[in-house]
Amino acid sequence: MIQIQIPEPVELIIKKLEEHGFEAYAVGGCVRDTILGRTPGDWDITTSALPEQVKSIFRRTIDTGIEHGTVTVMIGQVGYEVTTYRVDGDYQDGRHPTSVTFTPSLVEDLKRRDFTINAMAYRPGEGVVDCFDGLADLENKIIRCVGDPKERFREDALRMMRAVRFSAQLGFTIEDNTKAAIKQMAGNLRLISKERIQAELLKLITSPHPDYIRTAYETGITAIVLPEFDRMMETPQKNSFHALSVGEHTIESLLHVEANPILRLTMLFHDMGKPDCLRIDADGTTHFKQHAIVGADITRNALRSLKFDNHTIDNVTALVRYHDSMRDCVAARQTPPVVNKRALRRLVSAIGRERFPLLMEVNLADNLAKTEFAKKTHLPALDAVREAYEEIVDADDCLTLKELELNGKDLMAMGIAPGKEIGRILGACLEWVLDEPERNKKELLTEYVKSLQE
Repeated sequence: MIQIQIPEPVELIIKKLEEHGFEAYAVGGCVRDTILGRTPGDWDITTSALPEQVKSIFRRTIDTGIEHGTVTVMIGQVGYEVTTYRVDGDYQDGRHPTSVTFTPSLVEDLKRRDFTINAMAYRPGEGVVDCFDGLADLENKIIRCVGDPKERFREDALRMMRAVRFSAQLGFTIEDNTKAAIKQMAGNLRLISKERIQAELLKLITSPHPDYIRTAYETGITAIVLPEFDRMMETPQKNSFHALSVGEHTIESLLHVEANPILRLTMLFHDMGKPDCLRIDADGTTHFKQHAIVGADITRNALRSLKFDNHTIDNVTALVRYHDSMRDCVAARQTPPVVNKRALRRLVSAIGRERFPLLMEVNLADNLAKTEFAKKTHLPALDAVREAYEEIVDADDCLTLKELELNGKDLMAMGIAPGKEIGRILGACLEWVLDEPERNKKELLTEYVKSLQE
């Protein structure tokens, strides 16, 4: 009998329900993760007790989803969801049952769950209840639906993305029948809200295996939820810097950046402008001029469609827009590479001081996913840019309008009327200072403003 360690409050809830004559088990992902040696995010409990009976047993409860049998039991400041054994009714929206029926059978309750590894229950003294070979699938590293996969996906289409996401998080393989059902039914993901799609996509690409997005492509999932990705997979690249298709280069780049949502999203989107910008020479060499600018527009629109927050949209879009701009700041093929600090200050100013370190991480991941020739050319150049950037920071060079020693009030004191003209002049002053940081002195800037008005 497998024994697992469960938190004291969970054991307390199970024991108290049993003392009142009911069955109770820890169930689902918490059992799976504990067996795998992972720390569960939360602990769910399933019971034969009806919701009102649960509420009568515990002093502090919250009606979290009482119509579906779920009551949250508060132990101290932490809530634990306790759900009555149930059988789901028909699913008409591809996501939620129209009704639920409570059942006294644990097995019937487990039958409705998505994957075998999530359909195990546990209680102290009895051990793991495993009706669908979840333990074997954990051992063999397999994602398999409980029962008929088509039926499970018909009930809840989001389960198709969850299958890929779990495989990426755990490093598991999706079982053949389950994978075949996803291929047949991926179109049902159109029924799922963008917010739910976004959450699963983000979990997938921030997992230890973001490259498993290839599985989402192979099963037809991305064709529904992110068709821009399919276009990249189908766009060739052939030049001295690239040997992989745009999509395969993108997948490779995801592996070279930390699991930060902003960085992983940037790598996913950084070359999405390339399919629209593809030009092929007579010898087959490919070019993608202006792809970063085009890609920034695609990125903003796609992230908005997926209901990402404005902070994420703005940061990822900016990083995509400037991801190819660092090469304009350095003569990469010189030995050693020569950095143009004027151009670098302009780039830092354009993308923002706080984003520039992220941009360097993006550039590193991008180049690590290219050919050996590209790595030999660009990685030393990136090191040179990083060193030059640190010098700029250490020198406290002016990079923004706020850092100018001249402001709008000073200009108005010089007789310049409030409005767009002040913005235009301050912008010109910043450009002047970005060329030569030592110009950021009030007297010099005042003389420069006078020269602009002559």
